[in-house]
Amino acid sequence: MPGKVAFLRRAAFAALVLAGGAATAADAPVPLVEKGKPVDWWFAYKFNSQKYEGEKPFAGCGADSGTRTCIFDKPGTKVNAKIGANFSQQYVVASSAAGALAKGKGCLGMTLTDPVGATFDQIYNGSPFYLVWNDQFYDDPKIAGCGANCGAPWGHSKGILAWNEAGEGLVMQVTTPSWPASGSKKFPRKAGNTLGCVTTQNNLNNAQHFFALKLDKDGVKAVLEGLANAGVVTSQGNGQVVRLGGPADVRALAEKVGEKPKKIAPDKRTPEDVKIVQKSLSKDVMLISKPSNLNVPPWQMVSALLDGTSNRNATWWASPQIFSTRKSTKIGCWEGVLKSGNKKPGDVVVALDGSWDGHKIKLIGGSNHAKIGVTTSGAKNYAIFGDLNQQGTINPKKGKCDSSQNGRGGLFFVVENDKLFETLSGMLEGESEPFKAK
Repeated sequence: MPGKVAFLRRAAFAALVLAGGAATAADAPVPLVEKGKPVDWWFAYKFNSQKYEGEKPFAGCGADSGTRTCIFDKPGTKVNAKIGANFSQQYVVASSAAGALAKGKGCLGMTLTDPVGATFDQIYNGSPFYLVWNDQFYDDPKIAGCGANCGAPWGHSKGILAWNEAGEGLVMQVTTPSWPASGSKKFPRKAGNTLGCVTTQNNLNNAQHFFALKLDKDGVKAVLEGLANAGVVTSQGNGQVVRLGGPADVRALAEKVGEKPKKIAPDKRTPEDVKIVQKSLSKDVMLISKPSNLNVPPWQMVSALLDGTSNRNATWWASPQIFSTRKSTKIGCWEGVLKSGNKKPGDVVVALDGSWDGHKIKLIGGSNHAKIGVTTSGAKNYAIFGDLNQQGTINPKKGKCDSSQNGRGGLFFVVENDKLFETLSGMLEGESEPFKAK
């Protein structure tokens, strides 16, 4: 009889595994600063490779880089020599464990000892459910109605969400065009799926940022709601970028992600069309999701939603620029709850350059593709990681407010951590764009 009981227990366990049930629920993907070292969140800033003020300190991967390898591609794939002509994969990293930014070792995204590579590895070489989104897939995979890129009113957003049978997992926000673009080794990508090995335009000569956060089931649901609200680009039914499962309520929300937003005239919009999703994901991280039909300057929106705290931001600042604004600056492109709730921004300042380890770094378009910021007033110390650039307008042009990023959706993750705030503020300290709002 004991032998029969043991057999029945083994059979029941096997059935759970095959069904993807409770036996796998504990295997939730989590942020890793390196393989085997989980954290609640981490942030990485990859430097640009360009010369600035006579210096080129962050080109390549640094002296401790080792061999560059394409670890998320078919075995034997080698780094394309053309890709390596002008790139940087040197980076700084902070986490919930350490807080302060510190220089990382090796090539970001190419190893299991860096945060991007280690975190992505457990998704790509594991078996979680996932959803990958990127408005710049460069036709791999192809997105109906898009060319190489997906423009407005699609969301200007990139990243991957992964979860287990219990609906627990992680989100990783990225700013790299064309990476990642496959969530599983079962669907190897033709253009490459390792940061630094992607053959399509991957912008590794520019700076990029990455942010990963551990999520409980409610957090996964909140991020899915935010993704749908922002109108992000993915391809439902394509296993390369979407694998659905888990709790029914999680799956139902995931199925809504990837629908192209309908562009609605201002006089036809309902409160739902301009809804902002703003939710706490953990005790120290908040999510803000902007829909594409909310035609407002993005970083002024964030300032207003954070009780009017001022911020200093570094984004792909290029034409059409949104210049630095003061608390007193008139913002004509203002609607939805921002207008009805009389929410107003503080000073919003564009950072032109900053520094790390005594070396200046350029922080505008052509050099910096990250979208990061810090608050500069208020009682709380926030670091802000976004999808949207300071491009668009603060006042209507030809009667419209949907210029550039004003007319696109995107996410912002707001992190409250003193050490991260202090070191990121230091990195962003430098010359500012003067207040000359147009």
